[in-house]
Amino acid sequence: MMPAIIGLIVGIVVGIFIKPDVPIALQPYLPIMVVAAIDALLGSARAYFERSFSDRVFVISFLSNVITAALLVFLGDQLGVGSQLTTAVIVVLGIRIFSNVSAIRRFIFRG
Repeated sequence: MMPAIIGLIVGIVVGIFIKPDVPIALQPYLPIMVVAAIDALLGSARAYFERSFSDRVFVISFLSNVITAALLVFLGDQLGVGSQLTTAVIVVLGIRIFSNVSAIRRFIFRG
């Protein structure tokens, strides 16, 4: 657990100081990819509290969430319904995020 936290802190610090530029072609997909990544992170936290965490499952969940969300938004752009499909992805991931946060909160307050 500690290497993951150290890696997260190092990544945040490097991102703050280097300030990477996101290519214009990827800018519409970045917010969706971030929300999908947050969903995977909270899902892994929930699994940790449920004592069913697996690092392999986390990596595959993280990558598949991010790639699937980006592909859905890309498909929506190609079909001409990009904003509607983006909204749908955000709603679904938002529901999952709040569900995971709720489960984590129950685990924390139960003790």
